[in-house]
Amino acid sequence: MGTLLRKILIANRGEIAVRIIRACRELGTRTVAVYSEADREALHVLMADEARLIGPPPAQESYLSIERIVEAARASGAEAIHPGYGFLSENPAFAETCRAAGLIFIGPPPSAILAMGDKTEARRLAAKAGVPMVPGTMDPVGTDEEAQRIAREIGFPVMVKAVKGGGGKGMRLVRDPTGLAPALRLARSEAKAAFGDPAIYLEKYLEAPRHIEIQLLADTHGHVVYLGERECSIQRRHQKLIEESPSPLLDEPLRRAMGEAACRVAASAAYVNAGTVEFLVGGDRRFYFLEMNTRLQVEHPVTEMVTGIDMVKEQLRIAAGEKLGYEQEDIRRLGWAIECRIYAEDPFNNFLPSPGRITGLSVPGGPWIRDDSGVYEGYEVPIYYDPLISKLIVWGRDREEAIRRMTRALGEYQVRGIKTTLPFHQAVMLHPDFVAGSVHTHFVETKFTNEETTRDGRHEQIAIIAAALHAYQRAQRPAPPPAPPSSAWRASFRPGREDSRWS
Repeated sequence: MGTLLRKILIANRGEIAVRIIRACRELGTRTVAVYSEADREALHVLMADEARLIGPPPAQESYLSIERIVEAARASGAEAIHPGYGFLSENPAFAETCRAAGLIFIGPPPSAILAMGDKTEARRLAAKAGVPMVPGTMDPVGTDEEAQRIAREIGFPVMVKAVKGGGGKGMRLVRDPTGLAPALRLARSEAKAAFGDPAIYLEKYLEAPRHIEIQLLADTHGHVVYLGERECSIQRRHQKLIEESPSPLLDEPLRRAMGEAACRVAASAAYVNAGTVEFLVGGDRRFYFLEMNTRLQVEHPVTEMVTGIDMVKEQLRIAAGEKLGYEQEDIRRLGWAIECRIYAEDPFNNFLPSPGRITGLSVPGGPWIRDDSGVYEGYEVPIYYDPLISKLIVWGRDREEAIRRMTRALGEYQVRGIKTTLPFHQAVMLHPDFVAGSVHTHFVETKFTNEETTRDGRHEQIAIIAAALHAYQRAQRPAPPPAPPSSAWRASFRPGREDSRWS
């Protein structure tokens, strides 16, 4: 079944832009890439049917410029815009501007983005839909005095969160009354800088919960289905690092209860397209609504691997007005999938970014291994954007096989010229608590910090063994020859460019 969309512009970069281009190519849809001056040689630019320069390297002047992106779409003759994730993907003004310009926004309507982007409004809608909530405020907190009163009523520890938050920004943990005032000040300042709105709210802090999310698809004809869950508890500073589907925690009754709750949240916001409802699950297996992400998630591949459903193609079909071709009872999940996010960061130096040229690259292969990447050998990782360079995804018949396959694939993965998080991921795969499925949102900080490894040398040994294994496996293979300055495959992908659209 083909999509009705003939040409779309991708308002993003890196691996997600490449992922969208591949889905479009299979559907016969032409693609327009946009790029900043720092991304002239980026893979998504080389692969798209055409590409347009939209500004200098800073994101505010390129990938976050609504005016330049919409102008590029009009000039290229694109019918629709896919925002990917990050940048403008959850910006209701962008979705509305697309609509006003006669462009299809491949995502939810602006009203749904607005409702779910306001965390307090999202909590109200979820509560109205009968979904369990973490105790907290339904409205933004005003004065510090009001915050102190509410925090005492909820009970410490509490989380201070930005109303328009996301990605861990504008968020502070407060364990006692003395820490609340400075946390409020810092959270408001960070929220203002990141989201243009200093409003914050308070929420009860759950000790060592699990972070589990439900993937949804909703069409324009009133059909909503959930595609199962993803376990996203392996995080660092509220940023996910490793995801898997299904969750080691859930059984079918709990999965059904969470899936149906997620669908009620979506219905309450008249939601359309792909979306994710995120929950916290306590040690008592009770789940609580956290937030809804109104876009395609970074971790969508693990859902694709266990369901066989191409999420990006479904997004395009829904945006074109097609009905979902299945009901809830038609959704089947098979096996186990794990994703590791590979960052250009040094895990042995507090995860500091490691931009620079990739001088050697060898990607793992074999059955049921997928690498969603936005880089190539010879590519210069820029300093301006998120350091995610690829996502390594594997599938196995069960969790044990998936972990073994991921461990093998990580050992084969070679990246030279920059530091990456590959050794960290190997350490996690070997950690006995991860292997046992005993994870929570504080797993990284409690199992891999210097304090913990000092108290328990076992964890330090695991990290050392993993790093040594990684180095050994790399040493067993000769380095791949460097690519010529202008290789044939790069030349074959080079599109026509329009360099004057933003000037």
